[in-house]
Amino acid sequence: MAIHLQQALEVGKYLVTQRLKGRKRYPLVLMLEPLFRCNLACSGCGKIQHPSEVLKKHLTPEQCFAAAEECGAPIVSIPGGEPLLHPQIDEIVRGLIERKKFVYLCTNGLLLEKSLDKFQPSPYLTFSVHLDGMREWHDRCVDRKGVFDIAVKAIRAAKARGFRVTTNTTIFEGADPKQMQEFFDFLSTLEIDGMMISPGYSYEWAPDQEHFLKREQTRALFREILAPYKAGAKNWNFNHNPLFLDFLTGEKDYECTPWGSPSYSVLGWQKPCYLLNEGYYATFAELIEKTDWSQYGRASGNPKCADCMVHCGYEPTAATDAMQPTNIGRSVMTLLGRGN
Repeated sequence: MAIHLQQALEVGKYLVTQRLKGRKRYPLVLMLEPLFRCNLACSGCGKIQHPSEVLKKHLTPEQCFAAAEECGAPIVSIPGGEPLLHPQIDEIVRGLIERKKFVYLCTNGLLLEKSLDKFQPSPYLTFSVHLDGMREWHDRCVDRKGVFDIAVKAIRAAKARGFRVTTNTTIFEGADPKQMQEFFDFLSTLEIDGMMISPGYSYEWAPDQEHFLKREQTRALFREILAPYKAGAKNWNFNHNPLFLDFLTGEKDYECTPWGSPSYSVLGWQKPCYLLNEGYYATFAELIEKTDWSQYGRASGNPKCADCMVHCGYEPTAATDAMQPTNIGRSVMTLLGRGN
């Protein structure tokens, strides 16, 4: 089972509570970026393109806790940069767990194995390891040889210590469907707790702007990649609501929920979402109340949003849709490992 049952139940309770309170805009996942500094320079990521004075900064544990409490989302994803470079990352994770937040610590895996002693296994903690494919493809994506082997070794070490581990895969133009299927087969042998997949989005600051997928390309590619899974021939363990996978293959047509995954970093609350750099607000309330949300999402006609199908914008939409009476049964069956 990919999504931990306790997490699924608590998130479901949270969604129902928001609906009963009549709230139209509420967060599901806080994207907490305690620093932008990284030990890799991936061609599809623009985070380390920030000025050096920004790269030297990091959030304090107290700032992280305040953001989590202000936002109120039940899930906290900690990307970066590389979070394990933060000198107090263990204190940050421990404090969030004490606040009953489900934490996904995103890492490229280079520092994971040597950092395991800093953490304790918990149903509230998952290491999310970045792997974009098998050895040659992944090392090419991160522009450094040997990273794949280090990350896989760290995954095995973390699982041996009793930690929950998922993988996070960004799929770019040029990905070979057959090789991606073989990659998912390989990940299954690691007995990880789930796989996350998402099409790449063209960060304005990313060095490589040529290999991001357009919307129809995304649907066609994911239909081909996921065909064995959809047909029941593969039982790959995805850490997704099944409706999000339907969206990727074109079986569902959703609008983005940009406020569903707000981003907080050393610069403040990023507007309007994790993927667009249009400035920052000082508080979460300002982000929700002052952002003109009609200017974002595919229906808005904003060209920056036209081809985006990334999980941080559409997974919250799928989660809300899953609470509809016609979809609850399928979501429950998937959690029990009995359906695609």
